[in-house]
Amino acid sequence: MDYHERPWLKSYDDWVQPDIVIPDLTSIDLMKEAIEAYPDQIACHFLGAALSFPKISDLSYRFADYLTQSGCEPGDVVAINLPNVPQYLIAQAGTMLAGCVATGLSPLLSPKEMTHQLEDSGAKVVITLDAIFEQRLLSIVDRLHSLRLIVVTGVLDFAPGPKRFLGNLLRKVPTGKIRPVEGKSVITLKRLLREYEPTSPSVEISADDTALIQYTGGTTGPSKGAELTHRNLVANLTQAIQWAQLEKGTETFCSAFPFFHLAGLAFALCGLATGSEQVLLPNPRDTRHVCKEIARYRPTVLCNVPSLFQMLLKDPMFKTLDFSACKVCLSGAAPFSVESLQALDSVVGKGKVLEVYGMTETSPLVTMNPHRGTKKPGTVGLPIQNTHVRIVDLIGGQKSVPIGEEGELVVRGPQVMKGYFNKPEETASALREFEGQTWLFTGDVARMDQEGYITLVDRTKDMLIVGGFKVFSQEVEETLQQHPAVEACAIVGLPNPERLGSERVKAVIQLAKGHADTRGEKLTEDILAYCKANMAPYKVPKVVEFMEELPLTAVGKVDKKLLR
Repeated sequence: MDYHERPWLKSYDDWVQPDIVIPDLTSIDLMKEAIEAYPDQIACHFLGAALSFPKISDLSYRFADYLTQSGCEPGDVVAINLPNVPQYLIAQAGTMLAGCVATGLSPLLSPKEMTHQLEDSGAKVVITLDAIFEQRLLSIVDRLHSLRLIVVTGVLDFAPGPKRFLGNLLRKVPTGKIRPVEGKSVITLKRLLREYEPTSPSVEISADDTALIQYTGGTTGPSKGAELTHRNLVANLTQAIQWAQLEKGTETFCSAFPFFHLAGLAFALCGLATGSEQVLLPNPRDTRHVCKEIARYRPTVLCNVPSLFQMLLKDPMFKTLDFSACKVCLSGAAPFSVESLQALDSVVGKGKVLEVYGMTETSPLVTMNPHRGTKKPGTVGLPIQNTHVRIVDLIGGQKSVPIGEEGELVVRGPQVMKGYFNKPEETASALREFEGQTWLFTGDVARMDQEGYITLVDRTKDMLIVGGFKVFSQEVEETLQQHPAVEACAIVGLPNPERLGSERVKAVIQLAKGHADTRGEKLTEDILAYCKANMAPYKVPKVVEFMEELPLTAVGKVDKKLLR
């Protein structure tokens, strides 16, 4: 048997069709259908507040009206710089209604990283938190040449009145002052939603239009934006809905995946497209709050990164919860140890945990373990409907390796991205011809067994998983090398003893001339302070080691294998 015969099909659940019809619709079409079909359904719960589908629709149209009245045209980019709050759903839906393109901008990014993404995407609009506006955005606004419109909101703007009052009184939630910015228009979301109308923009949106420019680090260089069309998103939603037997109008979703990460956003869009309730968790590290929300709303679908499931398993309350309503528990974005997976399975219910694999470039799902059929712990499951995969040789990537052998995973399907935004060389490197068709070369080493189950042997060699987030070593190295004491450096991962499947970032540094005698605690603190000022917290090295010289390979590259 070879890959052309699609050996994974024999392991599919009975109801899953190998090739399904992808509707010629946009993400907005799916949401409109859900609103019409379930007018009384709650769209989201947030800290005790509930917003219905008609309410989300009304506010989204007002946001879209603001964009169009302010001169935004189809294709213009709107950056959404928010945690998991109702405002994110409103901005996302409103952006798509106006025919604009959304890009999720992580609230964890440093000013330097924010500048790169906003300028690289050419974002014309940003919606951000008041605290980020004051503390970070104002420091870089003069460097944001494309940015014209700034919308500001607060974390608790949609929380119930008592929680807003207490949050502000006790200063438990960061806030910031809003002021005018020369050359930019600044407006609060509250004012925007009062002054603009819930009218439908007169724009035409097709399935092949770009819906998202979602940033991913890749394996080298600065982050780059994957262009995902409405057709890509609708395809992946259609695949997931059939695979997991999601019932429209009846599900309750709960996930701590951040919306600025495509896994979180796709989960949220799936909720909007299926008329499902979803529970928004603004702080995923507050496991007691997560447990209380699960107890209160009894979700039917859970989705998290393995590190959060591991944190929940350590909270005594989690093991006391009633998971009888839960039908499926999805885990993805990082490896999950067999032991931890089995521990989670014993809590939520045997057979409910599904490991999945995906990428930003694939909208995001590529593989899933069967919903009812055989699950193989340690694998990421089977290629989903309409999805073709090959395992190819690691050297040239031009021939398939036999089933059971390791190689690079390549993917073809309707969920694969259009390309990287304004990055023709990177696009050509990722989307390459193989067997007469265009495939996405994932950079991940994997193998497939005779029944079609895929095991990821290694993540891209220079990529680390830190608390569920991807950290790309070259990006950290390039920042470190701008410090005057650093001549050369390398980033490697150390196992995190507190979280299985997670790593700690270690920096190995060769000092510049004149600084060799200054090594020690003070220099380490200075270098770490520089890192904290120029990169997101999870990227900052936890361990620093100084070496006289970094080891090199025969061709002159840093020998990271030896360092590890």
